[in-house]
Order: sequence, then C-alpha cells, then structure tokens
Amino acid sequence: MKYFLVIVLIIFIFIGCGEEKVKPEIDTNESKNMPIQESWNSKIIFSQEGRIKAVLFTQHLEIFDEKNESLLEDIKIEFYDSNNVKTTTLTALRGKVDDLTKNMYAIENVIVANDSGVVLTTDELMWRNSDEKIITDKFVKIVSNEEIIEGYGLVSDQHLKNYVIKRITYSAVKVTNEK
Repeated sequence: MKYFLVIVLIIFIFIGCGEEKVKPEIDTNESKNMPIQESWNSKIIFSQEGRIKAVLFTQHLEIFDEKNESLLEDIKIEFYDSNNVKTTTLTALRGKVDDLTKNMYAIENVIVANDSGVVLTTDELMWRNSDEKIITDKFVKIVSNEEIIEGYGLVSDQHLKNYVIKRITYSAVKVTNEK
C-alpha cells in the first residue's frame, strides 16, 4: 500500500511538470492607452542652471510614453523670474504637456495672474517652452489696474508684462476716484 501511494504521487508530479504553461493574452491596443506613470497631488519643480523657472502643482498626472504627452488635472503653475521671485500664477482645470517640446497647454477655466495685478482669463492657451511665451487664438480678457481689454488671440511673455491682443473687441480705461 505504501509503495502504491508513492508511485501514484510520482506519477502526479511528472504529469504536473509536463503541462504546457498558459500565457495570458495582452491587448496591445489597451496598453497603448494606459499611462506608464500616474501620480496624485504632485509637485514638480522646473529649474535651469540652479534657478527655479516654475513649480507645477497638479491633482492628477498621467504620463503616456507612446504618445509623448502628459495629462494634468486641476493644475497650478507658479512662474519665477531670474531672481527666484514668484511673478505669475497660472491655474486651469486640465492641461497637457508635449513631452518632446515641453510645451504646456492649459485648458478650461484658465486664469493667469501676475504680481502687478494683471489677470488674464481664457478657455485655452499654450505656454511655449522655447521662448517662455503664452499664446492663444481663443477669446481672452485682461483686467489690470488701468484697463480692461477683450479680444481674440494673444501673445505674451510668461509674466504678463508685455502682451499683444491680436483682435481687440472691447477696451476700456478704468477710472479711479482719487481725491
């Protein structure tokens, strides 16, 4: 009886070792739509030669290697000048970064405010990395201490100090009551 159990056990071991392993199928189309990295409540510091250029805060970050892009949700970017002083803050509900050019697109409820009181609102804009310019062809509204300007299309430095609205639809000078 003992020998019978040992023989049966040895037979089961050899049968188990001889089975072909089943590999799970991987849907390559599905994996292309999956991020290679994902992060929540992130803070990313952009610097060059030891100088802080910008700090990005985002509630949700997804990095897609195949598409060379990163998707952002609920974003805030603080821009700094050459003296590491924060000059401008950009907020938006969504964003996208082209990982090849490092250009950033802010989408939906975009607000850019600088330390001088200039506030830009628009639905969409691009921050171009190569020359640190803010660009859009969408409707924009700029409110400052001196004026209100509305129009379509904008090119500006990232600090909103020098800006041009391409097609102005409304312009008004603010009147102050000084005594």
